[in-house]
Amino acid sequence: MRSIALPCPTLRRDSVPLNRAFVASLLLLAPLAVTAQAPARLTVRALYEHGPLSVKPPAESTWSPDGKLLTYMDAEGLEAIDASTAARSLLVSRAQIAGFTAAETNEKDRDHRDRYGMASYLWAPDSAHILFNQSGNLWLYDRASKSARKVASSGQASGDDPQFSPDGKALSFLKGNSLTVVRLDNTTAEPVTVAASDKPELLKGNVDWVYEEELGVRTNIHWAPDAAHLAFLEMDESQVPLYPLTDWIPRHAQGDWQRYPQPGDPEPAVRVGVVSSTGGATVWIKLPGFALGSDYIPRFGWADAQTVWVEVLSRDQRHRSIYFADAATGESRLALALTDAKFLDEQYEMWVGQGSMVIPQWNDGHNHLYLYRYNQAHPATATLERQLTSGNFEVLGVSRADLEAGRISYTSNEGNPLEQQLWQVDFHGKRVQLSHEAGHHDGSFAPGSKAWSDRYSTRTQPVILRMCSAAGCKALSEPKSLKPYTVREPIAVTVAAHDGTTLYGTLLLPEGASATHSVPLIVNPYGGPGAQTVVNAWSDGLLFDQLLTEHGFAVLHADNRGMGHRGQAFAQAAWHNFGPVQLEDQLTVVDDVLRQYPVLDPKRLGWWGWSWGGSFTLYTMSHSDRFRAGVSVAPVTDWAMYDSIYTERYMDRPADDASAYHDQSDVSSAANLSGHLLLVHGTGDDNVHPANTMQYVQKLIEADKPYDLQLYPRKTHSIAGAEARIHLYERILHHFEQYLLPTE
Repeated sequence: MRSIALPCPTLRRDSVPLNRAFVASLLLLAPLAVTAQAPARLTVRALYEHGPLSVKPPAESTWSPDGKLLTYMDAEGLEAIDASTAARSLLVSRAQIAGFTAAETNEKDRDHRDRYGMASYLWAPDSAHILFNQSGNLWLYDRASKSARKVASSGQASGDDPQFSPDGKALSFLKGNSLTVVRLDNTTAEPVTVAASDKPELLKGNVDWVYEEELGVRTNIHWAPDAAHLAFLEMDESQVPLYPLTDWIPRHAQGDWQRYPQPGDPEPAVRVGVVSSTGGATVWIKLPGFALGSDYIPRFGWADAQTVWVEVLSRDQRHRSIYFADAATGESRLALALTDAKFLDEQYEMWVGQGSMVIPQWNDGHNHLYLYRYNQAHPATATLERQLTSGNFEVLGVSRADLEAGRISYTSNEGNPLEQQLWQVDFHGKRVQLSHEAGHHDGSFAPGSKAWSDRYSTRTQPVILRMCSAAGCKALSEPKSLKPYTVREPIAVTVAAHDGTTLYGTLLLPEGASATHSVPLIVNPYGGPGAQTVVNAWSDGLLFDQLLTEHGFAVLHADNRGMGHRGQAFAQAAWHNFGPVQLEDQLTVVDDVLRQYPVLDPKRLGWWGWSWGGSFTLYTMSHSDRFRAGVSVAPVTDWAMYDSIYTERYMDRPADDASAYHDQSDVSSAANLSGHLLLVHGTGDDNVHPANTMQYVQKLIEADKPYDLQLYPRKTHSIAGAEARIHLYERILHHFEQYLLPTE
């Protein structure tokens, strides 16, 4: 259950010319300061009719392998920015790309491509060719001749995972459930199936839903450095239960079956195979003690052309083991073992090669980077050389690992737990801070170069894109405001939890309100593990919050214990605790702001949330009678019905703690619901299934509890699209106006 693009913030200058469409969109924004004229009132339609009102730089930016160009797709086509001069050029026009025929896509494919960051184009290793993935039709573009040829068709609008071989002479991709390779140095070559699947539940390199969603896996295929072999993950899902998703729109309803393991169910049976790039027999990696159909393989790759490394995670997620394996024989040996008494952090990435292994761990209570060494000639045991980062902060992610140069570029919240800065550290432990302005910096570093792009924002400044080097940064877009609207900065809230832990929040009040108890308060938390919502970063959710204040409401966000980016103890507060500690912290913050701001009415409180936040809404309204109205979007209502990897990480299996599963699931307390509830769900939600809402509704009926229900046909977990978003947020606004604005 990972955060999605919702109306709440999440984690994840010299101007230069940009394309006209991008510049025109940025000109819609004006200075963030209050202007002399009265600002216009926000409307739901203005916020969602044409996509986000705050125009962002393109999300899908990629460096060419030679490190010279930063590229991105926009309305004009594939644009490029020169790393040394920041000059813009158009590489491939939108008209040319339109000529590359594309396959049809549906709501599910569009959602998956966006949610899991599936690229629409890939650079070839020579930086002279670009592969365009037109929903499964694969076109190879030659920059010199400005022409393209179709090299293959996967028949898949999402999840086909095309990859160039390291020498650029071949392309791997998934066709159905089979691993396929096509030669690019022979224009008449036909695609060859190198690892074939003979049944729909057997995946040869595909990433299934639960690995994609909960382990952050984006590929299960890796080329060997010499391009002679590929390592892939086979997933046998035959024992994983099926869940039906129904499309009710056609005259004759249609169904789609999803393999979806719930807590305690069998997991996909996985193993790593090595196969020649021309096909042939597969060599299977042998992992001692591996529990087939239970344990996980989150990551694997090549240490060198003869050696595969494999990361194994035990089902209880307390044991993490790294193995080296002989690619020719499949024999493996344990290199490193890591353990945790409760659960390991969700940092599964690691970087292996050149005799070095860099791994994020929270051994000292915070997530930091550790450098291990192994014998490059005979990879076996890995030994700790040094901890590269340390201190009372979190390493939030690695932007680039250059093992040959011995340098790691990373992000951290060092100095301020609500911010994200860019850093580099070498293998001697020498650290350099690359960004300094207060706010949120997200870097993408050029290969073989000291240039990087920086997506920078603050709580009140939308994201801008900058090109940076040691000499400084050049803005590729100027920060603008949302003319004719005015953005107001929320009040920062700091409160001590019952155990003394510092909790952070924000409060946005209506302008001009002063009478005691004249303003109803809406609480809008996420509350679940892994996320951090109270950050000094731009979120489009601020605009919906401001819209609510223009209708007379105040809006409160707070991050409770059990959430992310605050260290091991803070995160592990969610251990077998999916409700009590979170609600305790939220109510502590609510009480503090009610005490500090008498303008707030303690008898007119509302609450709303999405996903884990939707579950939190139901839990709160069943365990407190203080909230007059609530909105729950896409909630898990029974933790035994969510997916296994996520839920067992924090709760173990139902047989291990049946009372926690019962007591902390919303279906168990539905009869205690107080206040006016609006339930919302997309019928095509393959993440939190609609069955959660249906079963909760049944419990409300049994308890004779009234409720409002809003369904969105075909919509997935994000309920995306202008029509649906406008309808949804109008419903949320109306619900709170109906039940919170009246004083009685």
